[in-house]
Amino acid sequence: MIELSECEVPYGEERAMAGRAARPERGSATRELILATAERLFAEYGVQAVSNRQISEAAGQGNSAAVGYHFGAKADLVRAIARRHADEMEQLRAWMVAEAAGSVDVRDWVACLVRPFTRHLEAQGSPTWYARFRAQVMADPALYQITVEEFLPSPSLRLLVDGLNRCVSDLPATVREERWAMARHVIVHMCVERERALAEGASTLHPSWDDLATSLIDAIAGLWQAPVTPRP
Repeated sequence: MIELSECEVPYGEERAMAGRAARPERGSATRELILATAERLFAEYGVQAVSNRQISEAAGQGNSAAVGYHFGAKADLVRAIARRHADEMEQLRAWMVAEAAGSVDVRDWVACLVRPFTRHLEAQGSPTWYARFRAQVMADPALYQITVEEFLPSPSLRLLVDGLNRCVSDLPATVREERWAMARHVIVHMCVERERALAEGASTLHPSWDDLATSLIDAIAGLWQAPVTPRP
């Protein structure tokens, strides 16, 4: 009887093994393509206006059920997009929060809120779609809650919130909550304006993402330190 050494695998079996190894790689590439396509379409047209079939077709998938196969419901797709960006921004934020530890300067903590977002957008090149995706999702309470859930486990975000709240502890809790909401909207919608202008080749208010971040930090620090009108 002739025995095969470890290196002497029959040709047919070798091809089968190579095929099995390639399938996960193709599946991963397909998932990434669907995610990128969905993010773009959601950013341009709104989440509810885009069907899974349209995403599949735009992603060049012959199977119209490809989105459902890889992600499930549309809410799951939104969650996957949010998670991908949240993971990358967490790394940037963690470093900045560690640098700001112990600071009592509002600007230091506002920078931790702003710069991870702008640097993340800058790192992706142009065009980007994430700011516009965030704006579309923020307009839908149910979908916005999904994205919030992806950010809540972030250790650096919890430290950021605690650090900034300590700096403005004299503000009533209701005012702090309101100004957090204001800050989120200012950051996202100013980034939307720049992101869209870059995608369209139009002029921008600031020469770089870093300059926009500095302007946002100035404005949001002022927002946090603004006086509170007594309410009846």
